[in-house]
Amino acid sequence: MMVGFGAKVGVCKQEMLQKKNAVLVDGVILNGPIMDSQAGEQFVEEACKIIMEEVIRKADDVTEKVCEWQAPETLKEILDLEMRDTGESHQKLLQLCRDVIQYSVKTSHPRFFNQLYAGIDYYSLVARFITEALNPSVYTYEVSPVFLLVEEAVIKKMIEFIGWEEGDGIFNPGGSVSNMYAMNLARYKFFPEIKEKGLSGLPRLVLFTSEECHYSMKKAASFLGIGTENVYFIKTDERGKMIPEELEKQVQRARKEGSAPFLVCATAGTTVLGAFDPLDKIADICEKHGLWLHVDASWGGSALVSRKHCRLLHGIHRADSVAWNPHKMLLAGIQCCALLVKDNSGLLKNCYSAKAAYLFQQDKFYDVSYDTGDKSIQCSRRPDAFKFWLMWKALGTTGLEERVNRALALARYLVEEIKKREGFQLLLEPEYANVCFWYIPPSLRKMEDGPEFWQKLHQVAPIIKERMMKKGSMMLGYQPHQGKVNFFRQVVISPQVSREDMDFLLDEIELLAKDL
Repeated sequence: MMVGFGAKVGVCKQEMLQKKNAVLVDGVILNGPIMDSQAGEQFVEEACKIIMEEVIRKADDVTEKVCEWQAPETLKEILDLEMRDTGESHQKLLQLCRDVIQYSVKTSHPRFFNQLYAGIDYYSLVARFITEALNPSVYTYEVSPVFLLVEEAVIKKMIEFIGWEEGDGIFNPGGSVSNMYAMNLARYKFFPEIKEKGLSGLPRLVLFTSEECHYSMKKAASFLGIGTENVYFIKTDERGKMIPEELEKQVQRARKEGSAPFLVCATAGTTVLGAFDPLDKIADICEKHGLWLHVDASWGGSALVSRKHCRLLHGIHRADSVAWNPHKMLLAGIQCCALLVKDNSGLLKNCYSAKAAYLFQQDKFYDVSYDTGDKSIQCSRRPDAFKFWLMWKALGTTGLEERVNRALALARYLVEEIKKREGFQLLLEPEYANVCFWYIPPSLRKMEDGPEFWQKLHQVAPIIKERMMKKGSMMLGYQPHQGKVNFFRQVVISPQVSREDMDFLLDEIELLAKDL
């Protein structure tokens, strides 16, 4: 029977006291290690078996539940969250591991459609195992030689797909952070003195983004001291795309107000509708007014690897910066997010560097240009590029392209099936993997279109969502949006998803709502 680390440490301490030449400092024995490596290795082996059996082998099993719903207070009791003075036995810890897996949402399940990430990539998963075991931090070549070179290679390849001849970049903990980086970088480009002198001497800065942009733009403006009132939201058309003529009007308005416009953030793949802004026309306006163009392609950027669908991002090569998250459509594993910058003159480093002497010494014995960590606002930084790199090496660009093409083909199949079924109604024809629709239950199908109808329809999606989660059959997101009542947003990503799963989704909604 395996025992806990606490008991093992006590035994080791007694053994060391009995040895000759035991050294104590402040009552602490300094001879030998205090950790029982053999017991630790055994624990890792046993835990890995559980991961293999309960997570990896069941990843594509549609007979398994997507989630095992429990109310928060019940789950607190099941998990025994209390941390105590003495350690638990390994058997207890292994049971905790099983409980954590059992009651967590299975995002690798073929019927998990809830977010803009899903599925499992085995190569990326192994890469994560490796980096977790090695526990590196990517800031200097001396402590992270392999992962710095990997990041450099991946960024270079991503830049090629954008269409730039050269560029710079860095992997960040999330697309929201990449958007914040870009906003700050654009401000620094126009007002480099802000780095040392701060905000006090600056004019009123204004940035522009669409009504459909990711909420991180408001957060970034707040965090950076620009202010949410200085984010001008540009009207979108019926498909959720920014209207260039409205952008032009708002830029002129800001100039007349005496403000200093500096940034336009276009979106390539909006969160809800999956819309792609007209990048070429937006780039024309940015060039005319001398504005930095950032493209938030966190969701839609992966279409660049598809020769068929890269047209969605036509004009992206004219951007000054791009956010792209391979952990979404390409399954690189959360999180894997790059900020890519067209400038290759050192702007990124000049903006963010602090030149910490204990890390970035200039008299090292190797080429210190590989110490790229000063381009980041972080100190410790995970090697997120590695999982994308290993997956890319395994699948090749054609394998990544196939994932994008198949996901969009499945989305198209679902759209055509929705059109055939009574009670299902599309919001719009999708151009990406976001399929947005209402389900109108039998009791509402003969009801006259009006405020009461929409009020009742608004209540349908939350009820269906509750039932599917408590049953564990699938997970599908819903939301109200831009004046429209609650509707479902189905997102196709995982290569484990099949046509049968699309059929199941529609059948299950009908089954769960048959009494509504």
